Amino acid sequence: MKLADIRKEYSSKTLDIKGMFTSPLEQFELWLSEAITAQVNEPTAMHLCTVDAEMRPAGRIVLLKGVDQGFVFFTNYGSNKSQQLSHQPYASLTFFWPELERQVRVSGTVARISALESDEYYLSRPQESQIGAWVSPQSQVIPDRAFLEKRLMEAVSKFQKEPLKRPENWGGFRLEPESMEFWQGRPARLHDRILYTLSATDNRWKMERLAP
Repeated sequence: MKLADIRKEYSSKTLDIKGMFTSPLEQFELWLSEAITAQVNEPTAMHLCTVDAEMRPAGRIVLLKGVDQGFVFFTNYGSNKSQQLSHQPYASLTFFWPELERQVRVSGTVARISALESDEYYLSRPQESQIGAWVSPQSQVIPDRAFLEKRLMEAVSKFQKEPLKRPENWGGFRLEPESMEFWQGRPARLHDRILYTLSATDNRWKMERLAP
């Protein structure tokens, strides 16, 4: 089969701007709750796109760990994405829930969360994950798998003698949205797209329908 012949008709739901929350974060929480209830695969998975010092884009999948005034995720502060966010503190997120024929695109500014917030989440993780944050020099070239396994044994031995705490080079970021687009698949590729844009003058959200 040719790739160009692969297609799917979307027809399960509709999206009416009149029935949506005036806050895109509230609308997102509703859709996320519906995705979790529907047991879609990895409902909190999101594509995070950053740019490097030469303005070349880089993307990867990370997991959403909190929604408040923005979208919270965690990583090693020495990783490529962290370095890129330090240089250019703007990014985009994309959520795709194919079982519900839905997509959400988010763009905005990114900043580190507080050390207290990072500590709280770190200590809530399974012990193996806490130790893993000490083991991996994320994004760095390593000689082989044995390098990680040796560091893991050393970390396990160390934390049998002392309490676990968060490494200073590991923690969270929060992306605060400036725009959010909700996409609902519809027949004949005439999809529903509702865009929220944050006004810089009065900090209010403007809602508009976009052509598919």
